[in-house]
Amino acid sequence: MAATNGDAKLTVLGPSAAAPEAKEEEEATDDGGGGGGRHTQWLRAAVLGASDGLVSTAALMLGIGAARPADALAVLLSGLAGLVAGACSMAIGEYVSVHAQLDVELADLERRRPAPAGQRLQAAAAAVSRPGQAAAASALSFAAGAALPLLAAWLVAGYRVRVVVVVATASLALAAFGAAGARLGRAPGGRAGLRAVVGGLLAMAATYGVMKLFRTHGV
Repeated sequence: MAATNGDAKLTVLGPSAAAPEAKEEEEATDDGGGGGGRHTQWLRAAVLGASDGLVSTAALMLGIGAARPADALAVLLSGLAGLVAGACSMAIGEYVSVHAQLDVELADLERRRPAPAGQRLQAAAAAVSRPGQAAAASALSFAAGAALPLLAAWLVAGYRVRVVVVVATASLALAAFGAAGARLGRAPGGRAGLRAVVGGLLAMAATYGVMKLFRTHGV
């Protein structure tokens, strides 16, 4: 809006004139923080995958040990089988999930802004790496977490000592994973680490207790 009084001229900018600059600044801010946000999400997903691998493998080994305490080989083989099966399951589940989300995003983008067939194929080919990367990251993080109790049990011969070592190793690692995941989300790490430890101990105790019933009743 412009007002003229003799030689003086006053120009007042309304919301419509100031909006483009604000919009450009907002877009620049979003672009600058988007990469960091994505990296944080990837790191948090890796921490969660490692925690899953740790808890499930430790609980499986303790359960098999409760049912067959004298068979150290069965305990180690169950841990190894849990590592491989869990890593494959995580990879397949993550690949299917991310691919389904990607299909929805591409379909929505095509509805809003139709593109030639060649461009659609290029966009789809460029995006295929996302599900593959997510699957690989999930498998590796799960395997890394599962390897901790497996290696700890591998180095111990006695059954009772093995149980103590596996539980202690899992508890310390869960505290670290829980705190790390909270820190990545800018939340207090102490309480998150404690929750992770309590949850993991409950899972291990439940598996141990159920399998102990099988040994007690001679199943």
